[in-house]
Amino acid sequence: MLIREFTDADWPQVWSIVREVVVAADTFVYDPGLTEESARAMWVEAPPGVTVVALDGDRVLGTAKIGPNKPGPGAHVATASFMVSADARGRGVGRAMVEYALDWARQGYAAMQFNAVAESNTWAVELYRRLGFTVIGTVPEAFALPDGKRVGLHIMHRFL
Repeated sequence: MLIREFTDADWPQVWSIVREVVVAADTFVYDPGLTEESARAMWVEAPPGVTVVALDGDRVLGTAKIGPNKPGPGAHVATASFMVSADARGRGVGRAMVEYALDWARQGYAAMQFNAVAESNTWAVELYRRLGFTVIGTVPEAFALPDGKRVGLHIMHRFL
């Protein structure tokens, strides 16, 4: 698997993954009615951030966006978001992208923070914990699952 920076030619495959994940409405706080135009504006990071793709040959298996968590006085803390195609899950794609993001962030950031990890996304929560993140707070019942159940959103952090 190769992880490299996103190019415009990757967008059709990235959009397919973003649409798949967002429509499922079980991990991200994005509107399931997200349009392609708004998805691209939201997902493709402007410098100093970066958007990357994880590839198997020419096939995009996953994508991530990485950059400063907040501007100005908060710009020394990075954040990232990750999406993996449903048929590529369980193959180490997510872990590889998180490790890539951590390596990228070590080039100038003091820490990495994830702002809204659904506590029901147990796979991601466990992966982040294995990679050194801790839950520093949970906003109770802040995420509504498709079945109407509400779960907390974790804020996760680790120093670099």
